[in-house]
Amino acid sequence: MKKIYLGFLLPFCMYGENLVELVDLSLHNQLIKSTQQNIDSIKKKYQSVQSNYLPNITVGATYSNTNEETASTPSSAYTTYANINYIVYDGGKKYAVYNAYENKIKSANENLQTLKNDITLQVISHYFNYYSFIAQKEAKQKEIEQLKAQYSRLERFLDAGTTTNDEVDKIRARVENANVALHESELNIQTILHNLQYIVSKKVILESGSSIDNIFSISDEKRADIKALEYDMKTLLSNARATKSSSYPILSLDNILNKYNLNYDNQNFQNSAIDSQNIFKVNVSWNIFDSGSTTKAYESEYKKYQALKSKYEYEKNKANIDLQLAIKSYNISKLKIASTKLALKASISTYTTIAKKYQNGLVDNIAYLEALSEKYNAMSFLKKAQYDLEIKKANIIYHSGKNVWEYIQ
Repeated sequence: MKKIYLGFLLPFCMYGENLVELVDLSLHNQLIKSTQQNIDSIKKKYQSVQSNYLPNITVGATYSNTNEETASTPSSAYTTYANINYIVYDGGKKYAVYNAYENKIKSANENLQTLKNDITLQVISHYFNYYSFIAQKEAKQKEIEQLKAQYSRLERFLDAGTTTNDEVDKIRARVENANVALHESELNIQTILHNLQYIVSKKVILESGSSIDNIFSISDEKRADIKALEYDMKTLLSNARATKSSSYPILSLDNILNKYNLNYDNQNFQNSAIDSQNIFKVNVSWNIFDSGSTTKAYESEYKKYQALKSKYEYEKNKANIDLQLAIKSYNISKLKIASTKLALKASISTYTTIAKKYQNGLVDNIAYLEALSEKYNAMSFLKKAQYDLEIKKANIIYHSGKNVWEYIQ
């Protein structure tokens, strides 16, 4: 019964992830969650700053005791108070700070999109490179099978005295070299699986059949990292304006309500005492001279803005070049596929001819071994070129400013 149960579960345990599922897992990893939490932190800080600009209410109490009572100073007193404060105008600092936080949040969101695209591109590269190495491994296995068959055949001829040791040794060397290449392919496959496990935070079994959509209808847009730089520029400009606000007047309102409980030893003082008082204040302050401190602080912040603006122009131009290079690389990959198809056709034809001649003793085993290697190399090269084309598509989508994961099928 237990064997039947395990046999029933085995197909489900071996179920693999296609590229869509793999990317979806990667876009919910710990790095993405950490970045999202940082964005939430900025939003909370912004809400805190907004709350500070709303009317503030402060309450408190005071107890005092004196040894020399006067009409204005009772022997003991207990006072409670409530104060409402509101800044009406702060030289424009409030709205500059608001703009800075809003742009900071937008920049953080664009950086999150950039991170998602970077991770998606990594997963796509690992996925298609995995199948390139699988194709390489399978081609090498087939080559080894044929080499071993020829090795066994030549050993029999060696025993019969119809061939020489060097002919057998050449085949054996080819087998060993092919085995080394096979192990290298297996190592590359395992490395990719470990890298994917690191990205998605779980062991993965890949499922073939995924591809990238055609890219002919994609229009050029700004990448998310370029948009993030734009918002960073606006943040720095708002910070500069917030610094400059110190040179303007500040207007605030205060309303203070005091409640008194005064204890006089002298009853004459008691009769003249008040038990409550409300004070309304309009406060205006203006820093008309600070030895140029505000101006210098503004210039410092504005220099940061200008520096980032220069970097933005550089990165924007670089992004345009990256897109053009991605398109050229894609076109070269298409030519490479056409070329490798012809090379495979030619190598199969050449191998068929040389194999017949080799069986009839018309060519030596060097020519045969070269033809055999070329045939299987051409098979793996074609698969690699086809998988590489999918990666090149993803690169164009990335540099076009689109969400790469939306184009996986």
